[in-house]
Amino acid sequence: MGSPLSLDRVDAVRLEEVLATDFAEYRRRRLPFWTDPTPAPVPEEIEPWPHDPGPPFEQWPGLAPEMPRTSDGPTPQEAASSLLAGLIETGRFGLDECRLVLVPAHRGSDALALIGWSAEAPLSLLCALLRSWEDRFGAQVVAAFGSELHVSVARPPVGAESVNLLALEHVLSTADNIVDDPPMPFPEYARDLVGRTSWSFWWD
Repeated sequence: MGSPLSLDRVDAVRLEEVLATDFAEYRRRRLPFWTDPTPAPVPEEIEPWPHDPGPPFEQWPGLAPEMPRTSDGPTPQEAASSLLAGLIETGRFGLDECRLVLVPAHRGSDALALIGWSAEAPLSLLCALLRSWEDRFGAQVVAAFGSELHVSVARPPVGAESVNLLALEHVLSTADNIVDDPPMPFPEYARDLVGRTSWSFWWD
């Protein structure tokens, strides 16, 4: 943990504007790779990376639409409890070294800012995204340790267009496991988000 980040910094993030600018720069850097299907050279014993055609957008397409609340779906608290139980049961990600933290926040999406989480993530942007995901999908921060973040999702998107939009939001979070490791083709990553009730991110 580092120094707390003022929530005024999060309030100041104009999410659509920031993501539109970030996508334009991201697309400028990646377009040569998306348009060239030639496999990148790799050592002889390594299988070549699959070609990534990139997101199916030329300009920032906007945020993924909110998923409606339903009477038969889990609440955000139930989804968070389920994810935490699964993490504990599997013993993955060094969770046995974690501690319960109580944070004086009005909403869970502000917790990382208030504890000064010190991963390499762009914290003000990430917290703005988490606020938006909390509102649109019932997302909740469940665990953060080292440079890893685990988020539960009560109302995940299910339509192809919605998951493409959401996948782009995940990419623009700058998380290294989505952008660089492994270099999963964008369409494959988006398909994997259909109905997915947990999202994981990490930064080097």
